[in-house]
Amino acid sequence: MTYACPMHPEIEQDHPGECPKCGMTLEPKTVGMDEEEQREILSLARKFWSALLLTTPVLFIAMGHAIPGVHIDSIIPKQIGKWIEFALATPVVLWAGGFFFTRAWRSIVNRSLNMFTLIAIGVGAAYFYSAAAVVVPGIFPDSFRRNGDIDLYFEAAAVITTLVLLGQLLEAKARSRTGQAIKALLGLAAKTAHRVRDGREEELPVEEIQKGDVLRVRPGEKVPIDGVIIEGRSNIDESMITGESMPVSKVASEKVIGATVNQTGSFLMRAERVGSETMLAQIVEMVAKAQRSRAPIQKLADTVSGYFVPAVVLIAVLTFIVWSVFGPVPAMAYALVTAVSVLIIACPCALGLATPMSIMVGVGRAAQVGVLIKNAEAIEIVEKVTHLVIDKTGTLTAGKPEVVSCIVGTSGNERDLLQVAASLENQSEHPLARAIVGAAKKEQIALREVTDFQSTTGGGVSAKLDGKLVLVGKEKFLIQSAASISGQLKNQARALQEKAQTTVWVAIDRDAVGIIGIADPIKETTREAVRELHAMGLKILMCTGDNRRTAESVAHELHIDDFRAEVMPQEKIDMVNTLRSQGAIVAMAGDGINDAPALAAADVGIAMGTGTDVAIQSAGITLVKGDLMGIAKAIHLSRAVMRNIRQNLFFAFVYNALGVPIAAGVLYPFFGILLSPMIAGAAMSFSSVSVIGNALRLRSTRL
Repeated sequence: MTYACPMHPEIEQDHPGECPKCGMTLEPKTVGMDEEEQREILSLARKFWSALLLTTPVLFIAMGHAIPGVHIDSIIPKQIGKWIEFALATPVVLWAGGFFFTRAWRSIVNRSLNMFTLIAIGVGAAYFYSAAAVVVPGIFPDSFRRNGDIDLYFEAAAVITTLVLLGQLLEAKARSRTGQAIKALLGLAAKTAHRVRDGREEELPVEEIQKGDVLRVRPGEKVPIDGVIIEGRSNIDESMITGESMPVSKVASEKVIGATVNQTGSFLMRAERVGSETMLAQIVEMVAKAQRSRAPIQKLADTVSGYFVPAVVLIAVLTFIVWSVFGPVPAMAYALVTAVSVLIIACPCALGLATPMSIMVGVGRAAQVGVLIKNAEAIEIVEKVTHLVIDKTGTLTAGKPEVVSCIVGTSGNERDLLQVAASLENQSEHPLARAIVGAAKKEQIALREVTDFQSTTGGGVSAKLDGKLVLVGKEKFLIQSAASISGQLKNQARALQEKAQTTVWVAIDRDAVGIIGIADPIKETTREAVRELHAMGLKILMCTGDNRRTAESVAHELHIDDFRAEVMPQEKIDMVNTLRSQGAIVAMAGDGINDAPALAAADVGIAMGTGTDVAIQSAGITLVKGDLMGIAKAIHLSRAVMRNIRQNLFFAFVYNALGVPIAAGVLYPFFGILLSPMIAGAAMSFSSVSVIGNALRLRSTRL
């Protein structure tokens, strides 16, 4: 098993661990490490909840005096309280947060400073200074004391440790969910197959199928493997692969794809691709590869830390040296005070909160409007999206065939036509038949009894109704049954077909009496969503496995910028990669299995909550209602969140920019002002409060 860093793919090793450059947990390059993932999650969860439990009383003892009506000193005397703080904060910092120090040491050894370096320095300065003040207070001069007591910073060390542990836990859970999309894909495959050999039929696991084996596939079964039909015919639902909402008619010599669903007829097929060669296996590999290639959002923070950490350490060292040489007596005491003040005020509490607080509030606000965001990276990227590649079936359209037109000949009415057709189609399991029956039920039309029902695969159905022969099906089926069709009806049928509607003909006593138009209707909110996205400056490209005529009709009606039709999953992912190579920031929106690789390969994937679990697991954002307006809302929110994060980072750094020089003592020669560790801690806390308050404003963001 090989493990690699998602941020630095060149870092690989044969066992679990952390990246020596950025400190991130290495991820397995293949699927199936459930036990290892769960062990890490359980360990982090145990440390986080333990730290939270121990930190709460520490925070109460240290900050209780700020609660109106609470006199903490009368509840817990200071001399006892400081030992309680020390006892509770020690396991939080040294046990729960111990790996921060380990990773920080590795970053120093490898000369690749990162966020863990920053965290370890800040937490370490606050904790060890406070521990020394409790255990050996005599080493501190009077200048360290306020009212005879030395200020402690256990609460800062414990709170920072707990917050960082929460972030690590959420990150680990997100990594474990990455593999769920692949497991869901693997679960789609047929488990068994019926092999025909020497006139006998036997059931065997799909893994035992070999190239050239002859297999029988019955109605309702999944096609077990990729191959070609050698005998029989059927209609196959290939929507999970192609996105085509209508079933595809298949006859001898035509190819079939594993995991698609056989609907009507039984057929014999010859296996041509097995194992890793199958379409489903290739989709699994594409999803896995695309997911591994994503760069985590932590990269920005680590880049900043690479400059910030050494600068803070250098300032603290220089401060200590300058005060040791030029400071007033006792010089060493003043040197220690200023150096510790620098380290404490530079503690990354506000910096650590800047992004997660905004993300936390933003994700909650998004959930209120039906937009589920999987990770912080998705929020960051959506703001920058320039191109939206979008699937048609189930995304722009409802994904389910419906009756949209009824054309009646010279006599009768639409209700009568629908009643006749639905009465026959009620005996059929074809998706178009279900659409007609569903339309009749919606109109509360009572179905009538039919006799002598017959079904012709790939053609239509016939039956007797009130003693008359009724035919329902394709135009070719009516012609083969010697039915007469007027030129007017033919012209009307062509008009429906130009609108991407599938036509179902109805004939009574071999005389065509009407046409029913069936289509995958555009969702009600799609038009408004497309207009909104165009107004935001996005270029929209539709990419669908459906036929060109249908795709062109939808693209024209919605004013889509460009479209591709009759594409396979690999072509969708190629389109996404091509756009990205040209410098575009690409969002991919879809709902089907066929969309999963492209969803994972795009800069950000957006899945319809009404779609498949695979699409949802492969995407960074899920629209619960399957409403495309959710994409516009997600972009609005992303822009608000990222603006908020930049403001928070400004707050975090401006306190450091102002506080660090003051803590170092630059004002002392002129005004006699020296920032004590207590004031440094207060400034650090105030910067955190500013960040939290600013982030909470996102709750009122209008979407």
